[in-house]
Formats: sequence, C-alpha cells, structure tokens
Amino acid sequence: MKNLEQHLSEYAKYHRDQKNIYTHYIGIPLIVFSVFCLLSKPGYLVNAPVFGAMIISPALFVWIVGNAFYIKLDLKLGVVMTVITGVMVYFAQPIAQFGVGTWLAVSLGIFIGGWVLQFIGHHFEGKKPAFVDDIMGLAIGPLFVLAELSFELGLRDGLKQEIERRSGPVR
Repeated sequence: MKNLEQHLSEYAKYHRDQKNIYTHYIGIPLIVFSVFCLLSKPGYLVNAPVFGAMIISPALFVWIVGNAFYIKLDLKLGVVMTVITGVMVYFAQPIAQFGVGTWLAVSLGIFIGGWVLQFIGHHFEGKKPAFVDDIMGLAIGPLFVLAELSFELGLRDGLKQEIERRSGPVR
C-alpha cells in the first residue's frame, strides 16, 4: 500500500494550478456530500445502546471504511476527515427522507454541480483528472483538499515540501 506522501504526490501531479485547487475546495466536498445523500437511502432506524437512535445506511458503511483508510494513512488528517464526513452523513440523512424524485433530483444536482466545478478546474490546469489514470484518485481527492487547506493554514509544512519535491510547486 502506498503511504500518504505517495498518494498525495501522485494526485498533486494533476493539480498544480491554484485555480484548479480552488475549484476542488468546493467541487470535491459537493461530490462527497452527494454520494452520502445517494447512499443514505435506504436507511434503517435502530436503537443502539450507546448512541441511542441512529440511522443505518450504505452511507454509514462507506463512511466507516473510507475513514479507516484515511486514518491508516495519517491519524491527524484522518480524524479531521472523519469529523467532516460525519457531518456530511448527518446532513445527508434528511435529504434521503424526501420522496424518491426529490431525493434523486437534489442528490444528482449536487453531484453534477460538483463535477462541473472539477472540470472547470481541470480546464485551467490543462490536464485530465487524476482518476482517469488511477481510480484511487476518487478516494484521495477529499484527503488532498484537506491537506491543501492545512497547507494554507500553515500546517503540515513537511508534508507540503515533500509533495512539492515530488510533484512541483503550485502555480
């Protein structure tokens, strides 16, 4: 399995234009949220002894597996991603309670909007999306956005330097 630096550096090779990265700041969270919306139906209400009433759905399964992967790559980024995506799952559940037509329209509208932003960003970049060459790009994209935001906040400078050493600086 690749480590964090390898995954992010490979993904970063397709994302060195700052305008492209900025479109990803909005586009990728929209796509992730829309996937949780789509996967929140069907949902089953259960009473868990520790958590109380909670909705079990395919979205919860994807959330658990995805965040286990992120935490394995990097504990700090993984924990932050777990919180962010947990909030997304929470807010996706009411959308899944809509009738089928409304649920699909809202979820797919968010999904398409997110991808439109992605392709606008890649137009600025002049490169295809990373997932075209490596399907893992779909899983690494959200972590890349979180890492880039952390760099802008002055965090994880060593990680930023390693990615730039492997992939080049952001333009």
